[in-house]
Amino acid sequence: MSRIAKPELTLSLQFADARHRALLKRHKVARWLRAALECPAEITVRIVGDDEGQALNRDFRGKDYATNVLTFDYEHEPVVQADLVLAAGVLEREAIDLGIAVVDHYAHLLVHGALHAQGYDHEVDEEAAAMESRETAILLSLGIADPYRR
Repeated sequence: MSRIAKPELTLSLQFADARHRALLKRHKVARWLRAALECPAEITVRIVGDDEGQALNRDFRGKDYATNVLTFDYEHEPVVQADLVLAAGVLEREAIDLGIAVVDHYAHLLVHGALHAQGYDHEVDEEAAAMESRETAILLSLGIADPYRR
């Protein structure tokens, strides 16, 4: 059986908020991101508290609240270059509200962020459907339930 080669990934994993450090082993985060990548990438993943998440969302998107994931994409090709910032408190509350494991929600939002870093978007219905379909397929391949079927 041959294995399909996954794109090369240079990963920096940072914890400004360490509450979920034990859940986010480097090899897991890399596996989730590689599953979503279509070309080589250099990605920094930063787990932050809600205050930092809110400040970044306010300063860069003009929205004064902490959101679950922010994607700062700098290059789409030939090498994806991006920072993914996840607010640990927001993410944890969402997972509880959705009745899913926090680690599965991290996987979903890292895949979501990696797709944004490659130019995927969900501003219009057609783009949203394509992005959600891609996310679902990736997550199912990782053994994680469809996040859009609740």
